[in-house]
Amino acid sequence: MIDSVFQAIGLGHAATLLALSPPGWGGALLYGLWNSLQIALGAFGVGLVIGLAGASGKLYGGPVTRDLLAVYTTVVRAVPELVLILILYYAGTDALNKLLVSLGYARVEISGLMAGIGVLGVVQGAYATEVLRGAILAVPAGQIEAARAYGMPPVMVMRRVTLPLMLSNAIPGMANLWLIATKDTALLAIVGFAELTLRTQQAAGTTKAYFTFYLAAGVLYLMVTLVSERLFALLEARARRGQPSLKEGAA
Repeated sequence: MIDSVFQAIGLGHAATLLALSPPGWGGALLYGLWNSLQIALGAFGVGLVIGLAGASGKLYGGPVTRDLLAVYTTVVRAVPELVLILILYYAGTDALNKLLVSLGYARVEISGLMAGIGVLGVVQGAYATEVLRGAILAVPAGQIEAARAYGMPPVMVMRRVTLPLMLSNAIPGMANLWLIATKDTALLAIVGFAELTLRTQQAAGTTKAYFTFYLAAGVLYLMVTLVSERLFALLEARARRGQPSLKEGAA
């Protein structure tokens, strides 16, 4: 009986702490989650653009282009994300303003949202380059040769043949990169951006209810992961329409 009372009191206290309106911190956590998702979506999109350009450059570019892209992907994948974020966030912003001043323009204030998207987008781009490069290499060479035999220019071959065929191979890797992006947003707490992890730290530090708030943050991240996995599974199933399944191939 006493244990049941204490459990009820504990759940009631947790519910009060996680209420959406003050003095609860639930609304602050959801706002932090919204900021995290905005950064992750923006960074994922930037990474896709960089990755597609980088994969094309590595496969079809000249020696200088391939060497520069090799340096980019190697350095970004070798250096921890936290170090890259600190370098790009502070040194990158300072370098941009120095360049603007030298050209006669005024200094600019870059918002935390845009800076976060830019920094994580550069990181995502390095990994996306290799994921998309591998997916393009998995496209049967005969399909591309047939398109060229029909007289398709390179851009049309890429748009009508290479991209549709490589999509099913790229989606699993891109799904992993999306999940990495959602978690990497937590690293932006170190530069003071109000994403979910920083909001959780603030709530836990103010109330001293560390277990409650970090458990709540973990549940929110888990929900994002579960929904994301479902959406990417649907995208992969759609991309593989008309292709033989693994079971058919084994038979």
